[in-house]
Amino acid sequence: MTLPASRRTVLLATGAAALAVGCGDQDAGGDSSGASVSAGQELARTADIPVGGGKVFKDEKVVVTQPAQGDFKAFSAVCTHQGCIVATVADGTINCACHRSSFGIADGAVTGGPATEPLPAQKITVKGDAITLA
Repeated sequence: MTLPASRRTVLLATGAAALAVGCGDQDAGGDSSGASVSAGQELARTADIPVGGGKVFKDEKVVVTQPAQGDFKAFSAVCTHQGCIVATVADGTINCACHRSSFGIADGAVTGGPATEPLPAQKITVKGDAITLA
């Protein structure tokens, strides 16, 4: 015999599900290949990262940018506001769709809130036209 769930149990389960759905499963602009890349493996080709823009790699939780020709940067793709994965890179900023925070492509600095902390830098290596996680 199954006992009915208490109101508290239902509210806790509903709240947890809402948080899981509402934070971090953004696909817009992300890499949806499903492949996981570990340190030393190729993440992208330099031609994949536009000058003045970038690309979000959702599965690896990293965003790679090219603020100037040949200058590649990488940052955590986890928004410092509430942990959503950033969605896009456009017009010189890395953008989180959850609460509209934005970050500079050159240094990960906050350019628009509600986030107050920059995106942490990630280590990459550019060798030839291959970009790998360091």
